[in-house]
Amino acid sequence: MARNSGGESSGPRAPIVAELGRPETPEETAARKAASSRRYRESKTSINLLVALFASLAIVLVTVMIVVRPAPPPADPVNYSEIASQVQADLGEVVANPQLGSDWVANAARVSTGADGVARWYIGFVTPEKDFAAITQGIDANPTWLATTLEGGFATGTATIAGQDWDIYDRRDGDDIGNFAYAMATVVGTSTIVLHGTATDEEFAELATAVTASMAAGSPASSDSTVSSDSTVSSDSTEETP
Repeated sequence: MARNSGGESSGPRAPIVAELGRPETPEETAARKAASSRRYRESKTSINLLVALFASLAIVLVTVMIVVRPAPPPADPVNYSEIASQVQADLGEVVANPQLGSDWVANAARVSTGADGVARWYIGFVTPEKDFAAITQGIDANPTWLATTLEGGFATGTATIAGQDWDIYDRRDGDDIGNFAYAMATVVGTSTIVLHGTATDEEFAELATAVTASMAAGSPASSDSTVSSDSTVSSDSTEETP
């Protein structure tokens, strides 16, 4: 242990700080350590922010790669009239074969038989307004088939279009309605016909008129009959006209 000139001992001498030219005081040492600790915390915070930012960008990129896919090319138009002729010959029953304008594009036409044994003829259309409309015809169908096809919906009104009475199922204000936002159902001979989709009222009226005409034209018993183009629509309630 060193002794000073007066004979008293002294402890280890504090290191001299070059910037100060003397040893640090305890206050200066504490301030220096606090500043160093603060700079360290700030640097860690910046690093953490950068890591979090890159992680977020990576998640967004992966999500975009998974979810955002190029839209598939539109399906080729289907010659449903040709298929309808074949199906009608095979089933021995008149099937809907509506004659519509070129702005109605069929993207599906097929016949199938469900577990209930009911043969169904289906045509799907992209309408002039780029909405969806479809025909589903159940041959020798029963009320259970109709309820299943309509997914349990209840009629909200009736309509008479081209001389044919239809039950209306309007669920456009409902949730999770899919391709049955609007539907129309009628019985022609031994067939139950359902029109459904997201099309406008005017487009459904046009489709219903064409379906009725095609069913009449395909029926030998109706070969001499004519179909009116007039249509009336009514809701569950009726209003008397003065």
